[in-house]
Amino acid sequence: MILSRAKPASGPSTSQSAQVRRQLPNLEDFLKIRDYTGALCLLEFNNSSGKGSVDVDMWIGFCAFHLGDYKKACQMYEAIMKKQTKPAEASTFLACCYFYLGMYPESDKLLQNAPESRLKNRLLFHLAHKFGDEKKLMEQHQQLEDVLEDQLSLAAIHYLRSHYQEAIDVYKKILLDNRDYLALNVYVALCYYKLDYYDVSQEVLAVYLQQYPDSAIALNLKACNHFRLYNGRAAENELKPLLEQSGNSFGHDLIKHNLVVFRGGEGALQVLPPLVDVIPEARLNLVIYYLRQEEVQEAYALIKDLEPAVPQEYILKGVVNAALGQELGSREHLKVAQQFFQLVGGSASECDTIPGRQCMASCFFLLKQFDDVLLYLSSIKSYFYNDDNFSFNYAQAKAAVGSYKEAEEVFLTIQNEKIRQDPVFVSMLCRCYIMNRKSSSAWEVYLRMDTSAESFSLLQLIANDCYRTGQFYVAAKAFDVLERLDPNPEYWEGKRGACIGIFQLVVAGIEPKEALLEAMQILRTSSRPQVEQIVRVMKKWAKENRIPLA
Repeated sequence: MILSRAKPASGPSTSQSAQVRRQLPNLEDFLKIRDYTGALCLLEFNNSSGKGSVDVDMWIGFCAFHLGDYKKACQMYEAIMKKQTKPAEASTFLACCYFYLGMYPESDKLLQNAPESRLKNRLLFHLAHKFGDEKKLMEQHQQLEDVLEDQLSLAAIHYLRSHYQEAIDVYKKILLDNRDYLALNVYVALCYYKLDYYDVSQEVLAVYLQQYPDSAIALNLKACNHFRLYNGRAAENELKPLLEQSGNSFGHDLIKHNLVVFRGGEGALQVLPPLVDVIPEARLNLVIYYLRQEEVQEAYALIKDLEPAVPQEYILKGVVNAALGQELGSREHLKVAQQFFQLVGGSASECDTIPGRQCMASCFFLLKQFDDVLLYLSSIKSYFYNDDNFSFNYAQAKAAVGSYKEAEEVFLTIQNEKIRQDPVFVSMLCRCYIMNRKSSSAWEVYLRMDTSAESFSLLQLIANDCYRTGQFYVAAKAFDVLERLDPNPEYWEGKRGACIGIFQLVVAGIEPKEALLEAMQILRTSSRPQVEQIVRVMKKWAKENRIPLA
């Protein structure tokens, strides 16, 4: 603190000097109100004015650590460790700095010779989690005591292991005895967010925001809740107070990351890659971005080495493998995807959740067990009203089990242009039309398409499906176009059979007599020797039945 005072004409009296000294804060005053910036300024001033000592260095390291400047704290403790006389706890403090810098092996090695303490045990507990050492984790867990710091560490590990309800139980127990520990409400709210209880998360978070309305962490969580409950615009509005703070550094990377998500991926390639190893969700969101851009290979390269630990990671890895398997025609990738989906959908914690049921539906989709697909999709259908992606999958499953009328109705509700132009959508809709005796509608879909490999495939589908279902008029037109594009004997045979089928339907009184003339015209576009023989039979019948062919 700097006091600006006018210079007196003569020196201050003894009583005035004593009063000034009493007004100057000391280290304890700063620490009591957790003003670590003020404390650090005072300590560094003491160091530069010749009042330095090992104790002062220890306190500098302590303040830097609590300000989040782990690198500076680390340098300070490393310098202390090189001195002949040093506090015993310096090695544990340095190990904490290594931990927060992601230097886990170095932290673990340093703790081997550190004196026993509750802090050392807590740090070893967290390191065991980082190393995935279950045996060591249980050993350190048993050494935890029923004291605040140990219980907070236990709750943190529960959270990191996705045991959110267990973490909530620990936090609530602490809050019962310490209602003034308002920050714990943020932790509880975060757990509820992870459990998809966004409304509950908002209610708990409000307790903290009433007291600290400018908290970056709390405002960010509130924005995330709004994103889940409403939309990206509503979420971004909640971040405005933070965006308007000039020079705000705390949580800056997290806010940039979340803005990309809220804006539907806008700026993803500029923001997310540098954050992949900083914010765990950045990798997952970048994978999602690549999938939406249909850059499946890039998505796979980013996620292939990720060892999934939570349902969302298993699901995303399954989606990427499914997309890559379909793109490459790889049964291996499709099998991996099916296993990931089954693992999530069959787990006790996820089997009754919406994502869990989606996973089981996806698993059975890949196994082509469409009755089971519909069983799961039907159970969550009400949650996906007007969701085009859900409708697309649901309609495909309906068509696969032969429920063409319902499938057609669902296909026609889809508004997303990208889906409507998808060759799978077009071909499946045309098949539904044909199976519902609306072959002319399928033919109109073909006529609206540009000439391409997809249109040729659709033409084959229309020709064969219409022939198989006895809708010979459209079948004949389709085979006629196919024969002109590719003089394959198979197409001629199809056209010939369809035209004879039209003749049979005219004779039976099912098709109008005018169709006979069109069948003859379609036949004559071929130069096959059988054409005139078939036409002669048609003409003879028409003459006998007094049907004009001109």
